Amino acid sequence: MAIKNKAQKIRFVFVGFLNTVIDFSFLFLLKSIGLPEIPSNIISTFIAFSFSFFANKTYTFKSSGGNIIREMILFTVVALFGAWVIQSFVLWSSLNIISSIDISEYAKLFIAKIIAVLVSMVWSYIMYSRFVFKKSKVNK
Repeated sequence: MAIKNKAQKIRFVFVGFLNTVIDFSFLFLLKSIGLPEIPSNIISTFIAFSFSFFANKTYTFKSSGGNIIREMILFTVVALFGAWVIQSFVLWSSLNIISSIDISEYAKLFIAKIIAVLVSMVWSYIMYSRFVFKKSKVNK
């Protein structure tokens, strides 16, 4: 059980890394064309979200035979709360905390986004493993 759980966490981190590359790419693309940070973050996380659901369902948690509609709804609630509420709050808070550091605005955004992603990853793993892709007692 512990080995499986460790492998699952490694897969989650790998999917999270790929998801983060997608997220960061769109965040900085949108920021570079003039969109403010928070709308850019909301759009970038939405794009990355689509990839994340299928990668986590099939690769990370190896969920099959479950109610996909239930999983999609729960995944959406967890992911959007993490991306739009938790990440936006942590992004805003972090930008305020590091605002006096003498580095570029993009460097500040990068640092704040990393902090926001790490916080939301912990939230997401806990919620996905315990509620979204939870195996029924019959399948254990």
